[in-house]
Amino acid sequence: MTLDDIPEVVGLQALAFPPPFSQNLHWDPEHLERHIQLFQEAQYVAESSSEIVGSCSNTLISEERWQAHESWGATVGGPNLRGFDEKGTTLYGLDITVHPSHRRHGIGRAFYNERFRVVRQRKLARYGTGCRLPDYAQHTDKTVEEYARRVANGELTDKTLTPLLRYGLTFLGVLRDYMDDEESANAAALLEWQP
Repeated sequence: MTLDDIPEVVGLQALAFPPPFSQNLHWDPEHLERHIQLFQEAQYVAESSSEIVGSCSNTLISEERWQAHESWGATVGGPNLRGFDEKGTTLYGLDITVHPSHRRHGIGRAFYNERFRVVRQRKLARYGTGCRLPDYAQHTDKTVEEYARRVANGELTDKTLTPLLRYGLTFLGVLRDYMDDEESANAAALLEWQP
């Protein structure tokens, strides 16, 4: 990702994450500028016919922040990544955005392959993230923990969590009050991948 890509990436977020996803959680241009300034090697875009159809943002966090397993804001230090640690042990996934008409074309997997490459290249302990659970909204007869566990066991599918498990990430548990995300009951599945 370059500074010139930022307007398209910001526009893509509105298409990919419509309400009820909180519009306040979309990147602002200054957020993406900061990500590039801090850690450009792990900020990506995918293009098709000279149009940006995907973006991927990441940060580095310390072992202490990873082990604390707190909310998104506390873990990464908000959208300006105040928690960035150049000597961090964990590549932390902030988001992947894919244009709705380009989903299921391998863009997400390509982004994850790049994330895993950075982990190996930097000899980090892991890739980690908190994963949205957007299909939980249709399963509120279960606790979010039960829902995530059943998805992890292959008994249910979730349009976000299921593909990440197929990429080789390990489900570690559920983070309550992770971020303002109505579809996910404000929760996230804690995931990691180790080389």
